[in-house]
Order: sequence, then C-alpha cells, then structure tokens
Amino acid sequence: QVQLVESGGGLVQSGGSLTLSCAAPGRSWDVFATAWFRRAPGKEREGISGIRGQRSCGQYRTYYSNSVRGRFTISRDPAKNVVYLQMNDLRVEDTAIYYCATGAQSMPDAGELEAENYDSWGQGTQVTVSS
Repeated sequence: QVQLVESGGGLVQSGGSLTLSCAAPGRSWDVFATAWFRRAPGKEREGISGIRGQRSCGQYRTYYSNSVRGRFTISRDPAKNVVYLQMNDLRVEDTAIYYCATGAQSMPDAGELEAENYDSWGQGTQVTVSS
C-alpha cells in the first residue's frame, strides 16, 4: 500500500487562491484514478474533484462537485507523480481538511467522487479560509 502525501494547505483570505499537491512515489498516474476529498467541521467527507484517464483518446477526464466547479482545477504531472488542486476564489465554506486518494482507473462511471472507490489515502492537509 502506498501512502499519499498532501501539501500546500494553510491559511488564506476569502477570495484568495491556494494550490494543493499530492505526491505518490512509485505509483503510476496512468494506472490509478485520483481524487480530492474534504471534511469540513461537523460535516461528512465530500468528494470535490477527480481525474482519470480517457481510454479512447489517451486524455484525462476531470470531475468536480457542484460546490467547487468553476473555482477549482485538478491536474496531474505523470513525470513527477504529482497531482495538483488549484483552488481559486476560496470561501469560508471551503475550510476543511483536504485529502488525496487513489483508486483503480476501471472504477464505475459516475463513481469518481465516491470514497468507496478509493483505497489509498493521504494524511490530509488543513485549509482555513478567513473572512
């Protein structure tokens, strides 16, 4: 089992930006789907963004929850084994612990943001947005 390592969290003002990184040494991003989840105080874990290979054209497909669509962008750098989450226009409601997770590329369609489809998780990184 490979333990993922998140970094880039911190304190940011409302309306600001932050970029999170997820490193997985030894794991191929071409084999595993990757997603970002978050857990806000008093709330359940929420899948917010995912990325997986598009077999038909060799490109990547990305997925976003309604709460972050248009503000967050997920990307990957296979050469560095790093997945990024660029977060723009941050809001107080975005305050949470953010987790990176990986799962099989063959997971069911529409399951990209479901925690049950991921088997490797990082320790989490805290993101706090002030008003």
